[in-house]
This record gives sequence, structure tokens and C-alpha cells, in this order.
Amino acid sequence: MDENGSRIRRRVSYRKRTRPSLESIGAVCTAAEHEPAPENVDEEEMVAGSRRRKTLDLQPVEVRPLLLESHVIPYPVPHFHDWGKHPGLLLPRMPTEKRVRDQPYDSEEDMFGDYDSFAENSLLHQIDDLEQKYIHLPEQKKQDKDLATKVLSSGHIEDNKLSIPVVGESAVLKDNEHTMNLSEPKDVTVESEMDLLYDVPSSQVLFFENLHNSSNNLSNHFTKGRDGNSSSCQALNEALPHSQMELPQQNDKSCSKVQTSADVTRRRSLKDHLKSAMTGNAKAQTAVFSKTKQLQETLISEEINVAKKALESSSDDRGPFYSLPSKVKDLYVQFKGIEKLYEWQHTCLTLNSVQERKNLIYSLPTSGGKTLVAEILMLQELLCRRKDVLMILPYVAIVQEKISGLSVFGVELGFFVEEYAGSKGRFPPIKRREKKSLYIATIEKGHSLVNSLIETERISSLGLVVVDELHMIGEGSRGAILEMTLAKILYTSKTTHIIGMSATLNNVKDLQEFLQAEYYSNQFRPVELKEYLKINDKIYEVNSKAENGITFSRLLNYKYSDTLKRVDPDHLIALVTEVIPNYSCLVFCPTKKNCENVAEMICRFLNKDYLKHKEKEKCEVIKNLKSISGGNLCPVLRRTVPYGVAYHHSGLTSDERKLLEEAYSTGVLCLFTCTSTLAAGVNLPARRVIVRAPYVAKEFLKKNQYKQMIGRAGRAGIDTVGESILILQEKDKPQVLELINSPLENCYSHLLQEITKGIQTLFLSLIGLKIATNLRDIYHFMSGTFLGIQEKILLKEKSLWEITEESLQCLTDKGLLQRDSATNSEEEIQHNFRITNLGRASFKGMIDLAYCDILYRDLKKGLEGLVLENLLHLVYLTTPYDMVLQCNPDWMIYFRQFGQLSPAEQKVAALVGVSESFIGKKASGQAIKKKVDKDIVNRLYLSFILYTLLKETNIWSVSEKFNMPRGYIQSLLTGAASFSSCVLHFCEELEELWVYRALLVELTKKLTYCVKAELIPLMEVTGVLEGRAKQLYNAGYKSLMHLANANPEVLIKTIAHLSRRQAKQIVSSAKMLLNEKAEALREEVEELLRLPSDIPDMAASMEKA
Repeated sequence: MDENGSRIRRRVSYRKRTRPSLESIGAVCTAAEHEPAPENVDEEEMVAGSRRRKTLDLQPVEVRPLLLESHVIPYPVPHFHDWGKHPGLLLPRMPTEKRVRDQPYDSEEDMFGDYDSFAENSLLHQIDDLEQKYIHLPEQKKQDKDLATKVLSSGHIEDNKLSIPVVGESAVLKDNEHTMNLSEPKDVTVESEMDLLYDVPSSQVLFFENLHNSSNNLSNHFTKGRDGNSSSCQALNEALPHSQMELPQQNDKSCSKVQTSADVTRRRSLKDHLKSAMTGNAKAQTAVFSKTKQLQETLISEEINVAKKALESSSDDRGPFYSLPSKVKDLYVQFKGIEKLYEWQHTCLTLNSVQERKNLIYSLPTSGGKTLVAEILMLQELLCRRKDVLMILPYVAIVQEKISGLSVFGVELGFFVEEYAGSKGRFPPIKRREKKSLYIATIEKGHSLVNSLIETERISSLGLVVVDELHMIGEGSRGAILEMTLAKILYTSKTTHIIGMSATLNNVKDLQEFLQAEYYSNQFRPVELKEYLKINDKIYEVNSKAENGITFSRLLNYKYSDTLKRVDPDHLIALVTEVIPNYSCLVFCPTKKNCENVAEMICRFLNKDYLKHKEKEKCEVIKNLKSISGGNLCPVLRRTVPYGVAYHHSGLTSDERKLLEEAYSTGVLCLFTCTSTLAAGVNLPARRVIVRAPYVAKEFLKKNQYKQMIGRAGRAGIDTVGESILILQEKDKPQVLELINSPLENCYSHLLQEITKGIQTLFLSLIGLKIATNLRDIYHFMSGTFLGIQEKILLKEKSLWEITEESLQCLTDKGLLQRDSATNSEEEIQHNFRITNLGRASFKGMIDLAYCDILYRDLKKGLEGLVLENLLHLVYLTTPYDMVLQCNPDWMIYFRQFGQLSPAEQKVAALVGVSESFIGKKASGQAIKKKVDKDIVNRLYLSFILYTLLKETNIWSVSEKFNMPRGYIQSLLTGAASFSSCVLHFCEELEELWVYRALLVELTKKLTYCVKAELIPLMEVTGVLEGRAKQLYNAGYKSLMHLANANPEVLIKTIAHLSRRQAKQIVSSAKMLLNEKAEALREEVEELLRLPSDIPDMAASMEKA
């Protein structure tokens, strides 16, 4: 800041489009500015840092930040030299009470110290005089502009940066060297720059540290470079953007003119505004803030630099928190309650293989804390090595849970958390210049993401890939897709680190060889697990040292009546009442129907005292269940929830499942009867786990499934011990004893078992991505896959070479590949393959190759008479083929729905080849001579369900109308949204299907959310489903901006049945999504404004030079 004149910063408040004209904002230069600097000003005082005040001769006066409706109020702002390089960043608002010379005052004292605020010699009085004396006259504007132009062209402009970042409905104008002359030299106290930054988010600390340093440097530059004739006009010029705008500047002569009486009449006195606003400030309570928090946040960038050096060195000094800023540790304490790592976690993180960035597989029992190690490694990659990270999880629900948990870390530490699940995800992902991204994806979306990075030659930007539940590599088509993903990463990127974790791994050596990884294992559990078997009324403890693996423990001590024995032969009532309601319990049942029956049976015989336990909270759960379901409530849940009992399986809607899980986690519900899917899904631990029978559906229990179920027993930090009880009949005893004493099942490659989703899809993508284009290269790639490692075990009849040849020939016959006839080589292995347009569309859209030709034919046929009067035709084209096989229409309902179709909707049915007469004959049981494609008929029926759902947006009413489980309808909707996204990518690669592109974008969005349009912005936030979105909307949170700026404590009080943890996660997720959108727009603008390096004129001028 120049000693010869005071600078005044201005804050402009406007609403939407009523922004004040920039030309109306001017800088006032006075004759005093041209006077030489006082000789008595000490040089050290002139270059003082941001925490030192600069004083001339007068009493200290504080200039407070005042935000009025339509007036510009001066307040001090730190000088940011490089402000223009960081658009969009807002200065934090100053605290209401900032004390002169940092001296504390009570509310009774005058906030201006000994200064009489309203006397004739007051600041207000001086400002009023200045306002009368130095307001721009219309006839002076031309003269002002001429002077400004002259000064701007005089060569004094060194750094012209002016930024007006806009957020929501307000903007802050920073004119760094704007000056105001006082008639006499006055002493104006300027607040410390750092005080203004007390509430800056930690994600911007590095930015502010750089700004602070550059500000000091600039201050020194001005101090050394000025002479007696320099003035604050030069400082003004340095702040003005020469290329964007020209602010009027008054010369000394114009400063002496007086405003006309008409101008005085038109304006409201600034003095009055200052008086009222300052009086209000004086009455307001002093803002309290922690400078400790501010100082901690400013250390983050330093610690990241230290961590980088630690990672690059071979030293054992790994930085403040495993090479991460101490802020990370604070966040884990604050949001997850983790104060100290387990010993095994410390050992794993300090392994030589981890420090040397070797691939790693580690295995521990369920609830051992595997995920925390992976999170720390991911944060190291994002913050220290500045690389993107991909985390692959098995289910959509787990993806959303993880995104909610990590969004707060992204907001605080400055990286993005992006969801790739269902229909969500961008291919290829946005290329970030500054912040890095953590991609959290399902297995299928993770594969598509890796394909897009390879295609755009950005796979090296992926520093780390983390795979949870690595054992799923041996499970069906999803295992085949996971194997393809990892094999491509290993083949195409030598710098990408792979971490795999699982609780149930056996043939680890095969996986080690495939992933070229080290292996770490530990049997640690935070809570001891005791396994029991129950046969009749006897309970045996599992003991590996015993002869047959079990020892007798106790007899059940519970009096059963004859009636109760008939209803509950397995003694479930006795087992659950030993723990509930004070502790939680999970009962795993073989089927969904059995879950509901067991829940009702237990409640029928529970004591009425159970109704009184947390009665108010349980009533609230029932009320919320009704609210999210449009007044509907499952009759089973109506009877069981008052007892603290509920069932949990895929028949529930997403909203119901989410609400029940929240109630269970908070202890309102104490018992879940559930299917095996809960064991592999979200983390819901219990004091006791009861396995109702050693069966999943009709299949006998596998060791992996059993281990996952009983792994839910024991809650860290709550229970001292966890118990599991497997109920069995005498006839099943030999198999059960073999089960508990046997090792875990081995993992085997499924590339061959899933031909169209496995090896054929792999070959198609290898050629499409140009990873390998001839037989020899493809075989070389296959030798490094999990299938190649297990070739001797899995391939008995044919060799890998023969299978490779056959698969390539099959793809060629389907028209997905073509042999390159341009090759001159006579050897078969040198023949190159190239992908056809249909083949490229199939692998880009992740379409099952069993259906790609059918899909293409249906889409082409649709073009002949596409009905756009309604959505039915488009819905039919995006109904998943794989769900058609599971469909068994109710012909009477089908016929009734057919009769309610409009003429345009009937036209769609006729176009696809289904007539009303055919459906009528099926409904009446008549014989049908004409042959009709069963798959088309079934697919149209599913289309009716989806179409009705889009119109009514109520799963319950559609469930009743079609007499189908609401959970199945929800699954159909989710599958249709995902398949619609795949069809969209399929059409983007085929020019002849261009018409579908815009149509499918909107349809995918409708299928993804299936709610009224006003709720969609809220449902974009991870973890906010329809029921919660309605609650938020009704409470006034109607946009993403509302949620991102919400106070979690206010949310808790406003939204029913919302915990503090959930409120914080919602706000963090909204902030993360808002940041992502803002960053994407900012980078798009920068890309548009960047000067291309290959402009012809520029290239020609460079050649001449």
C-alpha cells in the first residue's frame, strides 16, 4: 500500500441481472497524491508485512465492512498480486467486530475508541464532505477517460488484473489499487490481511499462501520503485485490466468541482447509511473464530511438500501422518472417530512394497479395517503424487456410501470425488489441470472408464487403482469384466499402482502372479468372534483343536409352549431375546419370503415391553416410511417396526432400504431378518449374527458366503465380543462340519464361462483400442491374464491359442471385426484386424455381444416410424434384453393395460409387432395359431411398466397395478436407466442413428431419477433419494446451491430422522458436486480463450522472424 494515499476497497452487492455498470465505478485521485512522501516515514514501516498496520499521523480509525442493498461501502482488502490467475475465488467476509490495534473491548465500550463517531471531525463527516466534493459530473467523464487513457498508455501498467468472480447472486469487485484522497493527511488504521482469511477452506490454503507471498513481494517492489512524484494513480493503473475495461479517473482539476444540487437531491446520503449500518454493527455480537484452525489449515501446503520429499526419498521419515498433512488425521478424528490406527494397519502402510510402489494384495477378516489402509494410500496418490485414483466397488449402494464418506475429504483437501455407477459417469472423464480426481466406480463403469482413458492416451494419469472384494474376480460375468479391466491396466501402464483387498481369498499365488503383486495377510479382528452351531436345543462352539471341530457349549434355557414349538422349531425367539433390544442382531434367511415370515413370527411372540423401547423414535420411522412412499406402508413393516424389527432384502425400494438402514445404525431398530446380499453390501454390524439355515435359496452355503455373513458379528468400539450361530438340522451336520473345517474356495477366471461378456468382448476392445491388433499380439496379451495364468487348470480340451483363433473368427463372422487385406505378410499371425463401426459401437456402449445385432436391428427399424408423441417407443428400445428372460406377464393385466392405450401408444405396439387380439387370446386362454416372438411380447410388457412409472412416478401404485413386487420394479427401473446410457453411447458411434442421441440423453435422465423435475437437482447429490429430496424441497432447499451452503445443524432440526453424520455428508456431497460443475465450466472457458499455437498467421510471422 502506498504511504502517500489511502486505498479503499469496494464490495458490490447486486441481485441477479441488476449488476451496476463497471463504468460507474471510478477512482478518485487528488492533489495530495502527487506530493512527495513524508520524510519521516521509516523505510521499515513502508515494507511491513501483512500482520503490521501502517500509520501516518492521525488517530486510528477502523473502516468496517458494510454490505448495503445498493451502495458501495469501503472496506480493507488484502492486495493480491496474482488475483487474475485464480478467477472465481471469493474473499471471506470480515468478522463483524474487528478491534482497533487488536485491543479487546466490551460491548459497552465505544467501538471507535476515543474517536467521536458522529462529531464534526469524524470519519463520517469527512466522507460526507468528500462525497459532496468529489462526485463525478457527467461533463467530466470524457476528460476523465482521456486522462485514464493517457496514464494507461504511459507504460506504467505492470500487472493489470481485475477479477469479478460471480457466485449465486453476488459479486465482489477487487480493484487492488483504488485510492481515495482526504483533504488533510489523516491516520487510517488498516486491518491485517491474514485476519481476513480466518475462514478460508483448507482446500484453498495453497492458493492463499502463494497469494500472501506474492503480495509481500509486490509491496516491496512498490516501496523500492517509487519516487517523490509517484502517486496512487499509478497503483490504480496497475490494477486495471487494460484489455477488458477502462475505469474513469479524475485528475486534480476535476477533483475540485462540486456536484450540482440536482445530483444531491437524487441520491441518498452515504453518511446516513454508514451511521445506521455502524450502529447495527455496534449492537451485533462479536464474531468468534479460531485462529488455531486458520493456522492449522495454512500448514497443509507445507506438509504436502514435505510429504512429496518423503515419498521420493528412501528415508523412514514418512511425514506427519503417513506422508500426508496432519489435517487428514484431524478429519478422520472429526468425521469417522478414528484417533489411532491398528498395529497391522501401521505395518501394512510401512511395508517396503508399499513404499516402493509395488502392487499389493492384502487380506483380513471382515471388519478388520482394510478400507482405511486403502483410503490413506489413495490420499497419498491424490495429494502428494498428484495423480488420479480409481476405486472399484462391487455394488451401487457401496459406491454411494463411499462417495458420501469421502466427499468431505475432497472438499477440505482439494480434490474431486466423482461417481461412476448406474447411468452416472462421463467418458472420457474431464481432464483437470489443477485438482485431481478420485473416481469411485462399480465394476462395469470402472471398465468403461479405463477404456476411455486408454483411448485418449491418458491411462498414465491414473496413479492408483484400488479393488475392493478382489475375490469377485471369480464370480460370473462381473468377475470377467474385472479381470479385463485389470489386465488392460497392467498391459498399457507401467506407472499405475494396483491394490487389491478381500476378506475371503485362497489361491492367492495365482492372483499374485496375475497382478505381479506382493501379499500381506493378518487375522486381526477389532472384536473377538466366537462361532457356534445349534442343533436342536444344544449349542456347540466351533473349535479347530477339537476332534471333529466343535465342542459342547450350553443348552438353551427358554421355556417353550407346545404352540411356540410348532411355530418356532429353531428356537429363534430364544436366541434373539438374549441380545435385543439393548444389542443388535442379524438373522440371515435363505429366501426373501422367509425373511418377512421370520420377522412377523418373532414379533408375534415378543413381550409387549419391547414396544416401549424407543417408542417415539420407532413411530417416527413409521411416519417417514409412509412419507417416502406417498402414504403407503408395507403391512409387514407396519406390524414389525414397533417391536424394533424389520426385514431387509431386494424387495424393498431404495428409499425404504436407506431409511431402515439409518434406523438400524442409530439403534432404533435392533433386529434385521435379511438375505445374504446384506453380507456383501453396506456395513451393518451386529452383536449377534444368526444364520437361519445353511442354504442360500436351494443351494448349500459356500465357505466364502458363510465367512462374509458371520463377519458382520461384533461392532468395533461398541461390543467386546461378537457371536455367530449357525442353525442346522441333524441331517445337515456332516456337510456343515465339512464347511467350517474346509478352506476358502479358490478364485477362477470366468473369461471363458462368459463368452459374449468375457473373451469376445475383451478381443473386440483390444482391437478397438489398438492395444493388440493381430493374432500374435492378442495371444501375448492373453498370456498375462488371469485365464492365461490358470491355463493348465481351466483349459483341458483346447489350448489358449486355439481359443483365441476361434473367438476372433466368431467376431469376424458377426461383422464386428474385419481382416486387414492390406497386409503383405503371408503368415496368419501377422494379419491385422480392424474393428467395424458396429463393433466399435458395441464395445463403447458396453453392450453384451449376444444382443448387439438385435439392438442395432431394433434401432434401425425404429427409425422407419419413430413415434415421438409419447415416450413409449423410446422406453421400449431401452428396455434391457436380459430382464426379458425373467418376465412372466399377467395376461389379464396385460390386456387391461392394452385397452387403456391411446391411438399413438397403440401405434407403437403395432410397430413392434404385438396386436391387441393376440393379448386378448392369451388372456382368455385361447389357442394361437399365428407365431409371435415371445421376447418382443415380454419386452413390451416391461415397457408398459416403465412407461407407467415415468408417468406416475410412484412405485407403489405401479406395483399394485401390475401385481409385482415394488423391489422388482425398482430393479427394472435401475436396469433400464443403465441400459439407456449404454444405448446412448452405442448410437454416438453410428452416424445413421444420430437422431437418437439427443432423445436418449433426456430419457436416461428421466429413468435415472423418475421423479418430478423440481426434485432432480437435489437427487443429483449422492445419497439423496426421492423421499429425502421431498423433505429437503419442502423445507426450502430447492437447489444444489441451497444444499451446498446449508448448515448441517439447521438441517438436523429441519429434516425429520436425519442424523448429524448424514447431514454433514449431504452438505459435503453437494459442495463437491457444485465444485465439480464450477471447475468444469471454468476449464471450458479457459480452453475457449486459450490462444492456439498453430494459427496460420502466427506461424507465418514466426517464420519471417
